[in-house]
Amino acid sequence: MDDILRSVEKNYLQERSEEFSPGDLVKVHERISEGAKERIQVFEGIVLKESGSGTRKMVTVRKISSGIGVEKTFPFHSPKIERIELVKKSDVRQARPYYLRRLRRSS
Repeated sequence: MDDILRSVEKNYLQERSEEFSPGDLVKVHERISEGAKERIQVFEGIVLKESGSGTRKMVTVRKISSGIGVEKTFPFHSPKIERIELVKKSDVRQARPYYLRRLRRSS
């Protein structure tokens, strides 16, 4: 059963050139459709976690907007994601740096 799922998923996996890990600062370029129009909106923040594998891989990004922390979870292989751009590489000691939620400014 797993082999069948992997063969079907292989068609939907997208190649992402940028390698990033939790703690890195990234820009996620997301396609937004408003009626008949379509535009690209950039969400810049720190990667909190990566979860899942294959087509179910998700990336959670956090940013501070007007003094309020905003987290957004993106499906990594979604056709709505134009690209994910690495802005700044950083070293963190945890795989999921949730302590960044408690910091006043996380970017």
